[in-house]
This record gives sequence, structure tokens and C-alpha cells, in this order.
Amino acid sequence: MWILGPVSSGIRQSTRPLRALGGVIAAGVTLGVGQLVAGFFDRSAAPLFAVGATVIDHTPKPVREFAIDTFGTGDKAALLVGIGVIVTVVAAVSGLLETRRRWWGSAVFAVFGLLGVAAAVSRPQADSAWFLPSAVGIAVGIATLRLMVARLDPAGLTASAHPTADADDALTSQGRRSFLIGASGVGVGAAVAGFAGIGVDNAFNSADRDREKFAVPSAVNDEPIAPGELTSTGGRTPFITPNNDFYRIDTALRPPQVTSGSWGLRIHGEVEREVKLTFADLRRMPAIEKMVTLACVSNEVGGDLIGNAVWTGYRLRDLLAMAGVKPGADMVLSASTDGFTAGTPLEAMTDDRDSLLAVAMNGKPLPIEHGYPARLVVPGLYGYVSATKWVTSLEVTRFADATAYWTTRGWSAKGPIKTSSRIDVPADGASVQAGSVTVAGVAWSQPRGINAVEIRVDDGAWQRATLEGPDVPDAWRMWTWTWSATRGDHKLTVRAFDGEGRQQSAVVSRPDPDGATGLHTISVTVR
Repeated sequence: MWILGPVSSGIRQSTRPLRALGGVIAAGVTLGVGQLVAGFFDRSAAPLFAVGATVIDHTPKPVREFAIDTFGTGDKAALLVGIGVIVTVVAAVSGLLETRRRWWGSAVFAVFGLLGVAAAVSRPQADSAWFLPSAVGIAVGIATLRLMVARLDPAGLTASAHPTADADDALTSQGRRSFLIGASGVGVGAAVAGFAGIGVDNAFNSADRDREKFAVPSAVNDEPIAPGELTSTGGRTPFITPNNDFYRIDTALRPPQVTSGSWGLRIHGEVEREVKLTFADLRRMPAIEKMVTLACVSNEVGGDLIGNAVWTGYRLRDLLAMAGVKPGADMVLSASTDGFTAGTPLEAMTDDRDSLLAVAMNGKPLPIEHGYPARLVVPGLYGYVSATKWVTSLEVTRFADATAYWTTRGWSAKGPIKTSSRIDVPADGASVQAGSVTVAGVAWSQPRGINAVEIRVDDGAWQRATLEGPDVPDAWRMWTWTWSATRGDHKLTVRAFDGEGRQQSAVVSRPDPDGATGLHTISVTVR
């Protein structure tokens, strides 16, 4: 790197790897100390999480879609790895820039520290203390970097652009050993600080402990749904998606840690009276169970960003009625504790589809990553306009007056779910024996339901599949078909018809701006 030439002309080649290592260790200290400080009030204020969350908020739509297409539900882990790589490279360069006389590496640290502070204090849930983790972390990181340089630069070593032979021998094998021992100690200390921060956060702000004590309300349905009875075998998709397998796509790099005691819901905007609800208020209301399939608008044709669950919660139309919606309103802008917003048609929250403020999933308290202690579940709409997690605000307004997180980024305002279907068995690219082969999958068209599924082999005639499992308009429908498979390479294609008889679109389109269309096709070799 030519920029390092003038700065490091007095730095011996033999010390450069150690200098780079010193910079990386100093960055580790910065992150570890920042994590520790953040643990005393909110782990999301730690530099890594604050910067990562800000990156997510400002990621262009094409890049966001690429990340989801490439990494699926692992997009956030990929982002953290990417940030880690960038931090490592910048830290290594900072270590090379830093000498006793030149604080250029420290200046780079300070600039990135200011970026961390700016990211933290700009988070929607930030308070006045959120600058501390980045500020304290950077201060300790710079001190560590200076300590590393002091070990590598005995007095006079870099005083000249042309060091003497004696200066070149100043760093003895004992000095190297001393540096490595010190570096190891500092590295371990950084790791301990980071884990200690997580421990402190868990001790002071544990939503997990609160969730363990959370009592799922009893549903008043005439025939409560038993999730455990609605499973599947033989490699087929289960009708009810287990909580641990349910897809997760949201903007939270780290799920907010909200306890049921600290949670509250504010209903405001175009209403007769503002309403504020706590869990004590909810407990006095009747809860219901409802089976609803949720789908992400980023789901590609044949994708797995979709899941079906039994949700327990409170009717949103009852909650909105408490506030008294004014005439002319047509949208509810819901907000999460982390600042995410979604714009939902008011009609979808007040009609007979029984949209929910959900507090339980498949008979258990909501998993933290799925919105504990409360989230929205609105049937028939893609999640980006209907499924706000960690929800704390419902603002009754108009589409003409307000926009939400994803609609400001080019997505459609209302997001109704499109009729779609998927082949799960056999898998794409599978090899099967000739003869009778079971073909199975799922189809969905919430809230219209599914009344038919058809399969085609290669360019042959469409053949009717058998619909199985419960027929619930707001949930996906299982289907199966027996194929008399002949040897050779074949393509299987599926299409569905909604409850009103309309055929699934065969036109191929990308997920943006309002959901993908096209027919799922797989390749199968019959031997």
C-alpha cells in the first residue's frame, strides 16, 4: 500500500506483522469494552450492534434482496461477519500507521469511534447514555494501541527515516516474546470483557427469564387448536411449523430485550381517545387462538421464507374500538420498540379476519426473536406490512399522510399475499426409482384459501392433486399426488387455485415491489 510507504519508512519489515496484530488486538479491546459498558443498560448500544443496525437501515434495496437471496435467514450473521472483516482490515492498517511519533492509527480509531457514537445515539430506542459504549471502548482501544506501539518501538527506533543497525537490533527475541505475551493477555482480556458484557446484560435485562414465567392466556375458541396433532412425516413439510424452524426476516440485528412488565402499547393518531395498554389490561380481555400462515415478501418462487403457526392473542379490532377510530382513517402505522414501522390497511385490522396482537406461538410464549412479548399477526398480508414484532405503538392514520420502513424503500404500500405453491417432495435435483412416486408440497392464498392444486410432468397435461389436512383460509394447504414415474430426466411443475377459483399467476416476476410470481418447477431423474 503506497500510503504506508512514507509513514512506515522507519519501521522495519520484521515488525509489520506484529504492528498489524497490535491494531487488531486494540480493535478487539474496543469492541469488548464497548460490549461490557453496554451490558449495564442495553446490549444493543454496543458498537458492533449499533453500527450493524445502522448499516441495515441504510442498505439499498438491491443489496438487501441479494443478502436475503444468498443467505436467507442467515443474513444478519453474514452482516456481522462482513463488519468483522472490515474492522479487522482497518485495525490492521491502523496498527501499521501508528508509531511513537505519529498517532495516525489512533486518529483512524478516533474517526471510527465517532461513527460508532453517531450510530448508537441515532437508534430509535437510544437514550442519553448510548454514546458511552463506543466512547469508552475507543478510549481504551487507543490506549491499547499506544501500549502495543511502545512495546515495538524502543526509544529512538523510529526517530529517523533511516534507522541505524543498532536500532534495527533493538527489538530482540525477548522483546518479541514480551510483545506476544502482552498481546495474548490483552486479547484474552478483550474476550472476557465482551462475554462479561453479555453476562451483565443478561443479569440486568433478561427477557429470557421473564419469558420463562410468562403465562399463556387461555383461548376462548369453541374448539381450541392442538398444534401437536398437526404434524407430518416422511420428509414432508409439517402443517404446523415448529417455533425453532420458523423463518426470521426482520431489521433487528439483535432482537430487542423487552419484558412483559416494561412493555406497553399506545394506540393514538386519528382516534377519539388515546389508549395505553399494559399486560395487566390485556389479561382482563378474552384471548383467542388462530392458525395463520405468515410469508415474507422477499420469498422467491419455491422459497422457504414462509411458515404456519397457531397464534394466541387479542383481537386488534377490539383494541382499536377502545380508542374509537375517526372517519377517514385508512391505515394503522405500527411501530416496534427498535423503530421499525409497518403500514397496515385499517380494514385488515378491523374486519372479520380476526387480526391479532399475538402473545403466544404454538402454545408457548413468543420466542424473543419472533417478537416477545407481543407482535402483530394480520392474515393475508406480507409480513413487511402486517407482522410487526416487539410492537409498542399503533398510530391510526392515512396512507396519504404516512409511510413505513419498507415503503420508503420502494416496496408496495399494501402487500396482499399472492396465490402460490411449492413442491417439497421430491427435492429439486433428486433421483428416484421408476414406478409410484409421491409428490407433495404446500399451497397458500391467505385469506382466500386454496380449492385446487395441479401438477404437470414436463409439457404434459395438468393433473389434479389431492388436498390434505385442515382447510383453513388463513393457513397454507397440504397437497399430494402420486406419479407413475418413467425413466429419464423430467420436470415437475405445480400451480394452485385460490378459494375463489382464480389461477396462480405463471408470469415470472421478482419479489420486489409486491411479491414474487411464477410457477415452481423442479428437475427429477428417474432411474
